[in-house]
Amino acid sequence: MRKCDSFTQRLLFLFFIILTPISLSAQICDKSDFESINEDCFNRYETKLDSLIIPVSQFKNGDVYFYRTSSGSLGKMFIHGVEAKGNECGVYFDFQNFGKERKSATATIKNYLGVWDQKIINLDPLSGGDDFILKHNPEGKSNLANRCVLESTGGEIVRAGRYDPAYIKKHYWLYIIAILMIGFAVFNISRVIFEEEDQYKTSETLNELEETTKVSKSDGLILMYSRPFFKRYFNPVVAGMKGKEKIREKYKRVIAASGMSQVLTAIDLFSFKLFLIIGFPIVFLGLRAFLEADWPLSFVPLMAVLGFIYPDIWVKSKAEGRKKEIVTELPFAVDMLALSVEAGLDFVAAMTKVLQSAPKSALTDEFETVVKEIQLGSTRAQALKQLAWRVDDLPMTSFCATLIAADSVGASIGPILKNLSGEIRRKRSAIIEKKGAAAASKMLIPMIVFILPAVIVIIFAPMVMSFIGN
Repeated sequence: MRKCDSFTQRLLFLFFIILTPISLSAQICDKSDFESINEDCFNRYETKLDSLIIPVSQFKNGDVYFYRTSSGSLGKMFIHGVEAKGNECGVYFDFQNFGKERKSATATIKNYLGVWDQKIINLDPLSGGDDFILKHNPEGKSNLANRCVLESTGGEIVRAGRYDPAYIKKHYWLYIIAILMIGFAVFNISRVIFEEEDQYKTSETLNELEETTKVSKSDGLILMYSRPFFKRYFNPVVAGMKGKEKIREKYKRVIAASGMSQVLTAIDLFSFKLFLIIGFPIVFLGLRAFLEADWPLSFVPLMAVLGFIYPDIWVKSKAEGRKKEIVTELPFAVDMLALSVEAGLDFVAAMTKVLQSAPKSALTDEFETVVKEIQLGSTRAQALKQLAWRVDDLPMTSFCATLIAADSVGASIGPILKNLSGEIRRKRSAIIEKKGAAAASKMLIPMIVFILPAVIVIIFAPMVMSFIGN
């Protein structure tokens, strides 16, 4: 029964992860209709109020605007529609000052014998002030909807977003389910936290005794600050999933290639991905509130998707960088191995000598792992196969395959290492030359686009000036 409860709680926690972005992308100020949008919602937009000139073409059905009248009254406006055709244009809207009743209004202007009239709009009739004016701007674009503008004369206005009753009616049930599920999940997660705290403290103590490598800034700030959370709350969920073996197989090699094996496991990496599904949206919303930015809430699901794929991009980039570092340092290390072997040292002692002489790097970390595996009982061939599997790059694979073949026939590896070093250098030079040739061809296009016109101007400008002067 206890296991069943734990699985249910973890399943609800996953629902919380999935439904959080849905709940965060609700309508304007999370209200279900225009009437319920209140001053609390207005306060979020008050600093963005401004005196504007808005073409009628920018008004769309369902748009909600907040305004401040010339007398200081605050209110909201709901656009029903616009008209701009022939000799007439207008805006149809409802408006409501907070604390007063909702009213409908129509503002239209017409062209009489080539002269456009104007429509003064007063959103607070008791004050008698002028707030906005609908007029024709002859300097606007050719489209009538762009020449017909609403201009602030004493009031201020800001667009808050779009309220679509049909959309809310269709999808409101999903929003309600999301809220209920999140509340239920938070309740169960709270139970897990308090009921299993003692068990967690015990396991955490054991993990601290086993761990030898801690996450540092060089491993990534996002990982550094996220690890305590996903290790505590997400790892148990992932560890209880039926597909955890597939997760291990999928991420084991890329983690090894990135050199993060001492910091991350495959379960950790997948937990990291799940955590960032809610981590990135929370950071996005926090920055949006702190900077008072007008970023659309529709970006929240995109941030959730970015959070899920970011760890894959991050770990693959670290693996690629590590491969380049290893390939760069490999010829020097192979030379050192060849000299050590020819001096009479065996393979393990030669690698140990390289570790003592060479500076700390990705390659020395791999050589150190090979030495430890051999000392723990693995054969030289097995340790070299594991090295090729971890690095997963052609020069290293060639290096390991050559040594394994030499070991299988009992050949001396000193001359082989010398030849191998020269071959690796030649391959690296060929790769560098190929990249250099590609860079030259890539530079040709910008030169043609930017430099050639300048050369033409320099050559022909004097001729043209001379011709004009004559």
